[in-house]
Amino acid sequence: MDNVRLTQLSHGGGCGCKIAPAVLADMLRALPQTQCFPDLLVGTETADDAAVYRLNDEQALVATTDFFMPIVDDPFDFGRIAATNAISDIYAMGGRPILALAIVGMPINALPMAAIQQILAGGASVCVQAGIPLAGGHSIDAPEPIYGLVALGLVHPDKVKRNSSARDGDVLILGKPLGIGILGSAMKKGVLGAEGYRQLIDTTTQLNAVGSELAALDGVHALTDVTGFGLLGHLLELCRGAGLGAVVESGRLPLLPAAVGFAKEGIGPGAIARNLASFGADVAFAEAVPDWLRRIMADAQTSGGLLAAVAPESVDDVLARFHAQGFAAAAVIGRMQAGASIVTVAT
Repeated sequence: MDNVRLTQLSHGGGCGCKIAPAVLADMLRALPQTQCFPDLLVGTETADDAAVYRLNDEQALVATTDFFMPIVDDPFDFGRIAATNAISDIYAMGGRPILALAIVGMPINALPMAAIQQILAGGASVCVQAGIPLAGGHSIDAPEPIYGLVALGLVHPDKVKRNSSARDGDVLILGKPLGIGILGSAMKKGVLGAEGYRQLIDTTTQLNAVGSELAALDGVHALTDVTGFGLLGHLLELCRGAGLGAVVESGRLPLLPAAVGFAKEGIGPGAIARNLASFGADVAFAEAVPDWLRRIMADAQTSGGLLAAVAPESVDDVLARFHAQGFAAAAVIGRMQAGASIVTVAT
């Protein structure tokens, strides 16, 4: 077990494994439309975090799946991160998780059984923390380690928090600091110290359970979680869904302290370059925004924070709820505005 380095068994890690946004859009373009299912409240139309299907007037089912290759070497921590990330999609819709199933692909001949057991135990521990059963799943013998969950939840049909319902003038609030993918890359290179690893684990294993609480607030107009497409990629999805633009005040962004130095050294996952290329002209940086900070804003976040578009009069209440649930770094980072679906990054 001490000699196992999970990140050396895979070509990528965490949400940095995600296919680039533009490529994914091309892949999905040929899918049949789902408008003929009136009870499907949220499908693939706006690249939202989960599907939502109305069961009755009081309940809608939230369904999602998320899995990836290791972002850390410790098997138990890998399982915890993957499970936390998967359940986050339920919270991002304003839902309450009720059930999970495991998705397991392991190189049986290359990975000790004890390590596999620890991955599964890490995932199960997060389900216990979320108050849901890990009720089964599916496993295969795979060339690279893969772990994640199918997560199911419930939400009132009128309380669903889509990523497409932001309004002009909404204030943007980010729940967790940025830089997770950069810290993961530093760890894989063997240059991440103990404090940096603590920041990585503390951030990626914090459940976004505040999302269930935000569902009850009329002032929270849109909600998503920031993962593999980076802050800018997921904010672009909010803009496109609502037909609005956004301004990010880069000086107000919460950042993981250990990630800043690595970003300045150019350390980070390959997903950063893929994400930046996918944004194209839809992201406009002020000239004074440094390259390292642009990279952090495009960094693939694994189990990142919730991004909320909030009515100005509700900002204090929403921030208080984030802080009360342990999201000390939660902060206002910008606003939505009328105009083309472009993100403008100011200093």
